[in-house]
Amino acid sequence: MVNLNGNLVGHESVLSQNRAFLYGDAVFETLKVVNGKVLFMEDHYFRLMASMRIIRMQIPMNFTLENLEKQILDLAEKNSCSDSCRIRFTVYRNNGGFYLPTDRNVSFLISTTKLESKSYIVKEEPYEVELFKDFYVTKQLLSTIKSTNKLINTVGSIFADENGYQNCLLLNEEKNVVEALNGNLFMITGNRLITPPLSEGCLNGIMRKQILAIAKKVEGLEVLEEPISPFDLQKADELFITNIIQGVQPITKYRKKEFAINWSKILLEKINQLAEIN
Repeated sequence: MVNLNGNLVGHESVLSQNRAFLYGDAVFETLKVVNGKVLFMEDHYFRLMASMRIIRMQIPMNFTLENLEKQILDLAEKNSCSDSCRIRFTVYRNNGGFYLPTDRNVSFLISTTKLESKSYIVKEEPYEVELFKDFYVTKQLLSTIKSTNKLINTVGSIFADENGYQNCLLLNEEKNVVEALNGNLFMITGNRLITPPLSEGCLNGIMRKQILAIAKKVEGLEVLEEPISPFDLQKADELFITNIIQGVQPITKYRKKEFAINWSKILLEKINQLAEIN
């Protein structure tokens, strides 16, 4: 028996042995399904495999791209949301042990959330951000993967909500701007598109990869991966956040500075074309 909220329940009925629950011993992918297709599935698959290797998870033989994609699409169809939905694909080490696992094998859990829109749409309403300075992102390889250790993002989201901001920007230990709470950060200054390199500790985002590839084909636009300081934000013409669900989210205000959203519209249109969303 275990005690759950003051009630004695069966040991097997709660997550008392689940390593994702106990230790954050899990990685995950957030994916988008549109018209029965997983967007950028190959990129998600290779990032998941890399994440599992980084934290020394054993990769099962059936973890092929084709099988995982089938598992995702079958569930989306079963839940009647294969036209447009958000997918959460979590891989966790099996029960057993304390910090040292006694079972190196893994299990996975897939869930779906229906989305209203198929296409990526630029949201033009006010979107204000602030720096979150209570805790910092560490410049290390673990910071670049999607693990279930997301306390900074959770506490930062509460801070943003309590203070009337739509999002917050995270800093690393060198006080450079790394990313937003829910995606990668891009900055437009003149004809330069800048985003922090992975060495700064930012997430190796799938939409980040797509934006970089698209932007490098735009004539006259210089694409750079280099550190961004809080002071740089004040000099920017545009700021936007990228993730696989929203695509591109323009930032309209940081402190007293207000920003345009021209490039957000241009790049999001190209993302829709790349993903063949109609």
